Amino acid sequence: MKKIYHLASCSTCVRIIKELNLPEETVLQNIKEEAISTEQLAEMAHLAGSYEALFSRRAMKYKSLGLAQKTLTESDYKALILEEYTFLKRPVLIINEQIFIGNAAKTVEQAKQALQKS
Repeated sequence: MKKIYHLASCSTCVRIIKELNLPEETVLQNIKEEAISTEQLAEMAHLAGSYEALFSRRAMKYKSLGLAQKTLTESDYKALILEEYTFLKRPVLIINEQIFIGNAAKTVEQAKQALQKS
């Protein structure tokens, strides 16, 4: 399975999707229009090792809700991501049983290599 969770209005996500040259069978899910399900998030967390690994501290609501001053648990991260799509670190690319989270150059390069091998 090849799937990418992204935000269509995010220029970084758009750039990375173009850069990856994704195969036709890749499923693209715009998380603003099609919300992430509990099952999808659980699968991502299983592959990533935690909900925290999927959580974006760059989201505007992170500071506005005062979350930086709180100690968050795994269930907090899960609930926040399900409640507000901007808390998902983007893009999230799943290639078979591998997950690539975020837009760091190293992560994008690793995703490119995994796509070539699949």
